[in-house]
Amino acid sequence: MDEFDRITWNPHQMNGQPCIRGMRLTVRRVIEAVATYPNREDLFRNYPELDTEDVRQALAFAAANLEDSAAETPAA
Repeated sequence: MDEFDRITWNPHQMNGQPCIRGMRLTVRRVIEAVATYPNREDLFRNYPELDTEDVRQALAFAAANLEDSAAETPAA
């Protein structure tokens, strides 16, 4: 199991959402930024406070917290 030493929780910050290293930057926002800026140079230019380990842990944390099971959905 991954250790998430860069993921922090504070109930008084960002409504208790998991953040990166105590900053006001949520894991969710990092995941959104990765999707918005697939080129890592662009990502780090727009988020200079992040480094590659922050991004790696945010992605791993998100993956670890998603359920990995198929759900039956009605046909469209």
